[in-house]
Amino acid sequence: MASPETKRNLYRGVVFGLLFLTWMIFSGLFDAFHLTLGVISCGIITWMSSDLLFEDRTIPLSARLRQGVRLGGYCFWLLWQIVLSNLHLFRLAFSSPKALQPHIVRYETKLKTDFEKYLLASSITLTPGTVTIKIMGDRFYVHAISDIAAEGLDGEMERRIARIFAMKEAKQALEAPTS
Repeated sequence: MASPETKRNLYRGVVFGLLFLTWMIFSGLFDAFHLTLGVISCGIITWMSSDLLFEDRTIPLSARLRQGVRLGGYCFWLLWQIVLSNLHLFRLAFSSPKALQPHIVRYETKLKTDFEKYLLASSITLTPGTVTIKIMGDRFYVHAISDIAAEGLDGEMERRIARIFAMKEAKQALEAPTS
């Protein structure tokens, strides 16, 4: 079994690698100057926040890979929700002013980790017509531009995020006898 320090360095290496790959894809610049900036930036971010992405380091790599695949599926679902919300806002823009009914919605979450809550808050804010304005423990305060936008906070997004990070198979892999 690897020592905790070895695992910590492995996870930091994975976080750095993911960040640097993202840097290279989005920058599209592969000269020495920009790659050096990428290494420095990704190094600082890894040093500051490597615990955010991999808070529980007892989960096996196979379970992490399954979570990564589920996260990719969630991103496609979220993109579709963003398209639908944009269509709703388009209709609102051309309807009467009475159709706008902005209000604050209090939303209770059952998500446990900070990263899951962060992902939920970011997803709500990315969806047009809703903005997460405050998080207090398990309570989210969300500004919704209309009743329909507020109805979108029905818990489906939270269920999908919880499914990404479901720990059942990770616990089964940990409890399985090794031979």
